[in-house]
Amino acid sequence: MRENPLARPGLRTFFNIARKWGLSEDDEAAILGQSDREALRSWKDERGPDVDAETILRISYVLGIYRAINTLLPRKDVADAWVKQPNAAPIFGGRRALDRMTKGHIDDLKIVRQYLDAEAPPLDVL
Repeated sequence: MRENPLARPGLRTFFNIARKWGLSEDDEAAILGQSDREALRSWKDERGPDVDAETILRISYVLGIYRAINTLLPRKDVADAWVKQPNAAPIFGGRRALDRMTKGHIDDLKIVRQYLDAEAPPLDVL
């Protein structure tokens, strides 16, 4: 079975976002659902094992979260800090979005993405 051609560019983008958000390796591993740290490190070096469909879906959620945050908060410094700020929204219960995202469950990424998509204004499409 061949790896999805979007896997490697998706990983590159994920790690760029992780750097902007100041994520630890533990955070990255939890978000990607990757328990093998050597695999995680090799992905950073643009090599390593094939990326499975669930990891690609997790990356997709992170890209959507990033886009929505930057739509809602156009100042880059504020947008990049948002995931580490306590949040009073019911889905976060006063905790950080990052706490929800790093529980290890793909559904937590989905919930954060849905929350932000509901808050983001619709895009104008011609």
